[in-house]
Amino acid sequence: MPKLKTRKAAAKRFRATGSGKIMRRKAFKSHLLEHKSADRKRNLGKMALVDERDADNVRGMLPYL
Repeated sequence: MPKLKTRKAAAKRFRATGSGKIMRRKAFKSHLLEHKSADRKRNLGKMALVDERDADNVRGMLPYL
């Protein structure tokens, strides 16, 4: 059986927690930050969990996660 390939684009965007859940970064923190409040920007910097409905899709892209 050949080795499975990892989707490198997904590998750069997701990582697993110790319990096996998948973490992601939040959107809307790359530019146009001047009018966003400090609270909002601080919250956007935190990691978020991938929704359980999307987790299987991400796991398919990351077979060794």
